[in-house]
Amino acid sequence: MSEYHTPALLNECIDGLAIKPDGIYADITYGSGGHSVPIFKLLSTGHLIAFDQDSDVFSNLINNERFHFANHNFRYTKNFLTYFGFPKVDGIIADLGVSSHQFDVADRGFSFRFAADLDMRMNRNATKTASEILNTYPVNKLQEMFRTYGEIKNAAKLSRVIEQKRSNKEFKEIKAFTGAIDECIPAKSENKYLAKVFQALRIEVNNEMEALKDFLMQSPGIIKKGGRLVVITYHSLEDRLVKNFIRAGTFKGIVETDIYGNPNAPFKAVNRKVITPSEEEIKNNNRARSAKLRIAERL
Repeated sequence: MSEYHTPALLNECIDGLAIKPDGIYADITYGSGGHSVPIFKLLSTGHLIAFDQDSDVFSNLINNERFHFANHNFRYTKNFLTYFGFPKVDGIIADLGVSSHQFDVADRGFSFRFAADLDMRMNRNATKTASEILNTYPVNKLQEMFRTYGEIKNAAKLSRVIEQKRSNKEFKEIKAFTGAIDECIPAKSENKYLAKVFQALRIEVNNEMEALKDFLMQSPGIIKKGGRLVVITYHSLEDRLVKNFIRAGTFKGIVETDIYGNPNAPFKAVNRKVITPSEEEIKNNNRARSAKLRIAERL
């Protein structure tokens, strides 16, 4: 297996899944197999179904008849679990966000560190790129994207500058883009600001929030009673959705009740307090610093 991504909170995730040797599990963000490989080692007769829309993962797949892989977005989890003959599973793990591999390969366009094209597609067969968004979105749509997905305070100014600069020359390359918006970047906060800009673009390119909502809505119907849902998030938008859904079965976090007043929430939180990496883990894997783990049990 290629070690191109160090999984965050690995031991905590494995413990959270409460793995049974004959169980059926799904890793919906396979990446380099950082979580899948340890999970599979704990299965004797059980099966593991993995998902990833990035074709780069093919070089890292587990070679075993009890391992099943779908090269698709996890919003189609229910469909492919049924296709593989496992409509319900004992546990699902999701490690959201971008892998280290995607960040570190320049031509993928995920990082402002490189001189590369503005791409950011997790699925290379998708058509929408970051360049297309920057060159075609109207100002109000850009502003909403940067404010919502990047929580950027000067989103209005940033969007106006983008509209002004693209009228002279379309944005294609990362360095040209970051140079063009230089007047919007706060002094002494360049990396933090650009990280937010690129996060917003990446989320929009890959339709990440809608995919997460689609998956969460499916999860009660595909996890067996007593089964586990284990999710790692890396920014507040994701974490809020996951937290609210675990708490209430809704994205606003409001618990609905039946006609008898019983709560309809499909899960109960296993960890009442969010789990975060230790100082030692962050020291060894700095990219884990913003990771938040939530574990739920199907009722």
